[in-house]
Amino acid sequence: MFDIFKKNENKGPQDVKSLRDALLRFIKAELQKAEGGEGSHIKGINLFITASGNEKHIYEAAVYAGEQDRFKQEIQKIADDYALELPANWAFEISFDEQAPAEALQSTELSAALFIRTKDHTLLKTSSAYITILNGEAELAGYQITSDDGTINIGREKKVQVPGGFFRTNHIAFPGDSANPGNKFISRQHAHIIWSNESGCFMLYADEGGVPPGNKIKVKTLNDDNLVKLHSTEIGHCLTEGDQIILGDSAVLEFSYHPVSQ
Repeated sequence: MFDIFKKNENKGPQDVKSLRDALLRFIKAELQKAEGGEGSHIKGINLFITASGNEKHIYEAAVYAGEQDRFKQEIQKIADDYALELPANWAFEISFDEQAPAEALQSTELSAALFIRTKDHTLLKTSSAYITILNGEAELAGYQITSDDGTINIGREKKVQVPGGFFRTNHIAFPGDSANPGNKFISRQHAHIIWSNESGCFMLYADEGGVPPGNKIKVKTLNDDNLVKLHSTEIGHCLTEGDQIILGDSAVLEFSYHPVSQ
């Protein structure tokens, strides 16, 4: 079996370049099999790294951890060289996990597995996240949500009657009788969060009460001073680590994929 690591008594695993080349060869071989060699039906590629310890560090260097687009560009160059015709908007994601999903193809030589998403074959992913109330008064100070929860409604009061006579349950509820001024401009149907398996993220959508001319929803992304404003109930925002969600005038929720330290 091909041994990608050349060990040295003092330095441990070596040769990042050879590992990178091996990973790219693995990806190229599977891309050529997909769709009979045509890449136009490929929506995205998920690369799972299952290495641990010192081995994990060399894998991180090989895939330019923290610079995901850089490794994606290397894959794109291979696709161009071999006329694999990947679509312009194909997505790429690297995950470091102890175990790859069952649907992924495990390499026989590397601590890596690959899943190629096509129009007919989507990787069923799961995730969890945490919502912290930074301003305003909700029933809880924080909430854990999961990709299995379905639609997570946000609004004023726990159970409210909406147009048409039906009742809606707000899973993140802001009591209407609270003296906190942040609750004043939160609508009964303000927003909802739902997991998107296709995008691989939690999506935030405005509901009828959360779009102009009613109350508003804005999102401030970490390290970006520009605000994302949701003006439509049809167009969502993919939540990322550290996003702050502003409801109405001043109620603020913080989104994270990591539990908040007490």
